Amino acid sequence: MDDVPLLEIRDLEKTYEDGYRAVRGVSFTLEPGMLVGLIGPNGCGKSTMMKCINRLHDPTAGEILIDGESVLDKKPGEVAKKVATVPAELRGSFGLTVFETVMLGRYPYLKNVWWEPEEDEEMVMDALRKFGVDHLKDRAVGALSSGERQRVLIAKAYVQNPRLMLVDEPTSHLDMKYKLDVMEYLNAMVKKDMTVLVAEHDISLMARYCDRCIIMRKGEIVDIGDPKKVITPELIRKVYEVDASVGFDDEGELFVLPKRYHSDHGTL
Repeated sequence: MDDVPLLEIRDLEKTYEDGYRAVRGVSFTLEPGMLVGLIGPNGCGKSTMMKCINRLHDPTAGEILIDGESVLDKKPGEVAKKVATVPAELRGSFGLTVFETVMLGRYPYLKNVWWEPEEDEEMVMDALRKFGVDHLKDRAVGALSSGERQRVLIAKAYVQNPRLMLVDEPTSHLDMKYKLDVMEYLNAMVKKDMTVLVAEHDISLMARYCDRCIIMRKGEIVDIGDPKKVITPELIRKVYEVDASVGFDDEGELFVLPKRYHSDHGTL
């Protein structure tokens, strides 16, 4: 099993009923113990691909394997033991408290309908402490700040004890402090036996934290690799149609400074 990738995508396709091809022949592998950034413009297929991996969408063609086993023939509960998802926003909290929300992450493992085992309660409380929200355990999730809600969602995914965590735009509504805060938590979560795949628009943030970046455009993969090597002005122009300066600060961290919109049809 040591030579089997944690995640393997083979020729993945997703075409919607209206004929739109959201994902086109995507193939790649991920090893365990990595924080991986998935970047690209809106509509490039990032979220669609992640929804195929966690079986929210059925792919049109291709294969998705976790630890060498296809997820396409597995029930949602079985997939949830391997793959956890952190959505961009919490929708429909239905008045649940922080503790109750994080406990939902243990749902794939619960054998009783009416109560949770003591070990699951202890696991949830450990996660609440780990992500700094234990003092909010009795607070309604809907009453939390954006940064607090994001940490609660990460804690919920964490207690699923997944092999792969899919995180969709975790910093989109956060200020600079909480952007760094959330990425630090995600970075700390990466284990030798687990990988975190993060879809994010902040390229500089991804370059700072990620071991590898997957760059997508129009449903296809443009490049994969060390972000400090693959993110170049040429790549930014090709993927985003933007002229940008790409450089390194005094600490060797890559930054991207957009300068102007570029298009084959002329500059606006």
